[in-house]
Amino acid sequence: MTASTSAPSTSAMLQLRGLGKSFELHHQHGARLDVLDEVELTLHAGECVVLSGPSGVGKSSLLRVIYANYRPSRGVVRVRHDGDWLDLAEATPHQVLEVRRRTLGYVSQFLRVIPRVPALDIVAEPLLETGLSTQEARQRAGTLLHRLNVPERLWLLPPGTFSGGEQQRVNIARGLIVSRPLLLLDEPTASLDADNRVVVAELLEEARAAGSAVLGIFHDEDMRDRVATRLFPMRPFQIT
Repeated sequence: MTASTSAPSTSAMLQLRGLGKSFELHHQHGARLDVLDEVELTLHAGECVVLSGPSGVGKSSLLRVIYANYRPSRGVVRVRHDGDWLDLAEATPHQVLEVRRRTLGYVSQFLRVIPRVPALDIVAEPLLETGLSTQEARQRAGTLLHRLNVPERLWLLPPGTFSGGEQQRVNIARGLIVSRPLLLLDEPTASLDADNRVVVAELLEEARAAGSAVLGIFHDEDMRDRVATRLFPMRPFQIT
């Protein structure tokens, strides 16, 4: 665990300093694609910071770096975990898994469908990992699925045959069922209708009120305006 020597305020949950991510393009004679360069951001509890900029500026890549799907090429990714600052750029796989389990949530654009597992159990699983009983976990999962307008007749079916919007609501429920201090959202409402976008906005407002820090991508302007406490503009990447 790497503690910050100049820790920000106690409400800060995420600190990016000098963050960069480059990919080598082997099919272009070793040219380097700088997807992220010198990103500086501090995210506080109760905020919803929305990444802004056109498609292709690295917004999703930034979330993947923070979630430790990509290892950064340079810089630090500090998250407040169990009261200490941990640099995910240097964290062990075990530390990353612990951060994901208790501190850092992530909701992508798509549900990774699990064959033969009912939607209710997909949503309940994160609660079971916290030690909650199966009965209570399934009850809470059902409450959230109901709020997200997933018909009860679908709860005991695997979501592989659901519509895109239904699958995404299951995905959102799974991502939000456990309260985590830090939430990453990659266009979670892209396939939702207006009524369900309102429900997601309400859920995010409740998460913020409970102290969660939210960092997200929302291409829908109305949704962005509703949930954002501030915007973080992203710069286009460069090939060198």
